[in-house]
Amino acid sequence: MTLSGEQLSDFSRDGFVRGPRVLDDVRLASLRAEVERVNSRLAHMERLADEDTLVPIPNRRAFVREMGRVISYNDRYDTVSSLVYFDLNNFKAINDEFGHATGDAALLHVAGALSDNLRESDMLGRLGGDEFGVILSHTDADQALVKGRQLAQAIMATPVEHGAAKFTISASYGITTFKKGQSAQEAMEAADRAMYAQKNALKKPALKAAKQQ
Repeated sequence: MTLSGEQLSDFSRDGFVRGPRVLDDVRLASLRAEVERVNSRLAHMERLADEDTLVPIPNRRAFVREMGRVISYNDRYDTVSSLVYFDLNNFKAINDEFGHATGDAALLHVAGALSDNLRESDMLGRLGGDEFGVILSHTDADQALVKGRQLAQAIMATPVEHGAAKFTISASYGITTFKKGQSAQEAMEAADRAMYAQKNALKKPALKAAKQQ
């Protein structure tokens, strides 16, 4: 007796023969599992591509992308947000005196101090070297100025300790409020200029005091 495909599939449910329907179900389940594995790997690779290699926070690539999204959101809904750009003071001297491992510990310290003092709606990123950025959502220029000062104080509040080294680190910072139609790069450059203006202003009294000695 010859069984039809329908009969064979029914017969397979009794455990005697694996028919076409059962094979299709197995193949479909296997395919779905493989798609899930691939998607999981892709998501993991995307997270790695967006995370700094040293500090467990977003890198410049992810930070700039988020800035673009925030600027577009502000333009669309007529809201305001700001950027704070941090640059650590005398970081090269730390590396030179204590070594790069201690310098890495200082970067982790700064990231922790900043992260602990931000809202969930804000974003912290490492922009490269000893530079960090903070996106303050729904924050105007005056509010950002106050928050920038608080964050700079948080960096200095506790010393960096690594091996025998123990020291306090400080940071200069610049602030800009995102403007309508502005690109992420333009916002970054504006905050960078403001940061260097502050850094140079801090250097002038030190140079004047040195000349008077």
